[in-house]
Amino acid sequence: MPSNLTSACSSRLETESLADADEGARIAARVDAMERAVTGLISEARQRRVACVDAACEATASLRERVAFWTVLAEDTGRAVTLDVAAIGPLFVGVAADELAAALGALLGNVFAHTPDGTGFAVTLAPRAGGGALLTVADDGPGMSADQVRRGASRGGSTGLGLDIARRVARSSGGRLDLATGPTGGARVTLELGPPASGPSPEGRL
Repeated sequence: MPSNLTSACSSRLETESLADADEGARIAARVDAMERAVTGLISEARQRRVACVDAACEATASLRERVAFWTVLAEDTGRAVTLDVAAIGPLFVGVAADELAAALGALLGNVFAHTPDGTGFAVTLAPRAGGGALLTVADDGPGMSADQVRRGASRGGSTGLGLDIARRVARSSGGRLDLATGPTGGARVTLELGPPASGPSPEGRL
């Protein structure tokens, strides 16, 4: 996913396609920085044990922080960002904060890599029945074919690494990943994240 993100974004952000060469260089540098950050998060997440009973974080605060991080690039590429967590309080999930960040980064990386500049996206967090949370990333792009949805493949000939990372994170908490086409088109990816194995704790889980 990170290499696909770099190649896709770089091809769209070539300096000669922009009126201002300095602006092109600034955006390209920001894309590179985003790629390095996501690569690091994914590397850390892959090195963790999948079944770690102590893994947990408060998803609402973690999500706000990571979406703010990605919003910087979204603004540079003309993408509207919607974050919907306002109506809920703290939600504890059975994954570590860096794994949640890696999963979200993988999903948003797919949006940036496989939809045109100017394509908006929404990130929604909602309570899950029985504990945990539902994290949904939906975009206004061309969406996925029925075959891609059925196979769980990434778009645009991608290896699927981004979705594999997100799926692994969801499964490590006892959840799953679902792919669908949104009601008005575009792709819709939902991560079902289970609750912490030992239950939420005010200390050390925020």
